[in-house]
Amino acid sequence: METRKEHDFLGELDIPAEAYYGVQTMRAVQNFRISNGSISQFPSFIRGLAVVKKAAAFANTELGVLEPNICTAICAACDELLEGKMYDQFPVDTIQGGAGTSMNMNVNEVIANRALEIMGHKKGEYEFCHPNNHVNCSQSTNDAYPTALRIALYHELGDLAQHMAYLQQGFAQKSLEFADIVKMGRTQLQDAVPMTLGQEFSAYAATIGEDIQRLEEVRKLVLEINFGATAIGTGINAPPDYARVVRNHLRLLSGLDVVTSENLIEATWDTGCYVQISSVLKRTAIKLSKICNDLRLLSSGPRTGINEINLPPLQPGSSIMPGKVNPVIPEVVNQVCFDIIGKDVTISLAAEAGQLELNVMEPIIAHTLFHGIQRLQRACVTLQDKCISGITANRERCYELVVNSIGIVTNLVPILGFEKAAVIAQTALATGRSVADIALEDRYLTKEQLDKLLSPESMIHPARAKL
Repeated sequence: METRKEHDFLGELDIPAEAYYGVQTMRAVQNFRISNGSISQFPSFIRGLAVVKKAAAFANTELGVLEPNICTAICAACDELLEGKMYDQFPVDTIQGGAGTSMNMNVNEVIANRALEIMGHKKGEYEFCHPNNHVNCSQSTNDAYPTALRIALYHELGDLAQHMAYLQQGFAQKSLEFADIVKMGRTQLQDAVPMTLGQEFSAYAATIGEDIQRLEEVRKLVLEINFGATAIGTGINAPPDYARVVRNHLRLLSGLDVVTSENLIEATWDTGCYVQISSVLKRTAIKLSKICNDLRLLSSGPRTGINEINLPPLQPGSSIMPGKVNPVIPEVVNQVCFDIIGKDVTISLAAEAGQLELNVMEPIIAHTLFHGIQRLQRACVTLQDKCISGITANRERCYELVVNSIGIVTNLVPILGFEKAAVIAQTALATGRSVADIALEDRYLTKEQLDKLLSPESMIHPARAKL
């Protein structure tokens, strides 16, 4: 393989001649073999850094610290990254020491070497366009990396909200389909009072909708950036008014209403935004996992369980028991949710580990958030396409469980009082007889009154029973 030599203050390394990355990327590849992946897995992050570098080039040229011809070449290289080109040139592991310096330099080197080609020079001829002096001009990893991360997260969270809305719509459609199917509600896994299967599914749709709102709220937080802070928030090595100028260019290029933090020193070490994002992801995962638990319970059996609904049969469920079919989609979504709940601990510890003027643990925060968001996106689509859309109801089974339930005695309380209703319930439980039969036998109510009071349809909306 043909190579070219590049050097930094630690010495020389051989770089593949055709590679757009350079010596600092190569050192990072040698040092960080952790996740078996690279930043190329997260195109939105690369695009975020590309738009950051392009905004910086425009701002530096406007402020007279970057030559226009170099700016033009840098911006052209950034445009290629924004178009999805050269992503194979990002081999650095997302989990890295150095607070993201390796990723920032990987992008700087790729842009610099592509800009050199655009200007008619060879890769590595950095005297004409240098990764640090030109591409990274007026920047530090400490403001470029988090700004790019926030831009990427804004888009990733938007995509997640769309995937969640797709799942929410699936639950809403089922709530309409099952609107007239009366079933027994349960609390603490015990019979409670009647409801409809449609009401149960409408609650699932509602809770997903609530979390979409929480996502949209936390999404706004990432629009506050520290670009212009450079190393620790003082703006060292950047020209006066750079933070304002570069923010305005970033707004135009990204289409996002980004705002500069009022205190750039605080903004350079603060990771509270990521903690809040993680908390919303955890909240969503917890509730989604709860729904999956419900689906597994409601479909349990088929002969010895609740068996009120049928999940789509997707694959044989046992290597030893013929005919067994398992709720594999809710199970896999449960596991995704467990993973996201665990990731929240990782992000919490990483955020807490910041010291003084910088939190060097942002790479694991980025890695964990991106993985969590992407897995949650896929889980929502998988749950809707492979499970929710194909659920059917066992109407007769639902009704049978209601009429044989003791819980319907609750509707007699306003007429008979709690004590008499409790005696009926205890007798029904002890004898296996129905609530209606016992109430009729004890002459508490007539058959016509009981038919009216114990009609399941009369118990699924707010009302106080009366004769």
